[in-house]
Amino acid sequence: MDTTLDQLQPGQRANIIRISGADGIASRLREMGFVPGELVHFVRPAPLGDPLKCSVHGSRIAVRCGEARRVFVEPIG
Repeated sequence: MDTTLDQLQPGQRANIIRISGADGIASRLREMGFVPGELVHFVRPAPLGDPLKCSVHGSRIAVRCGEARRVFVEPIG
């Protein structure tokens, strides 16, 4: 089973495996630093669950759950 960014627990880290899609959203995610091989840290969800606060390449980024479902990861530990 593939794991996506939105399935991580707060505080969990993972390696990015791939971004699904070839549209503007996938391109935007890559431009923000969500690229294969990069480490992502899921900081926490917003109080109502959306968006999700993540840390990638030293930057804190908020992504919607729908966008996070397109980021496939391999959890660490």
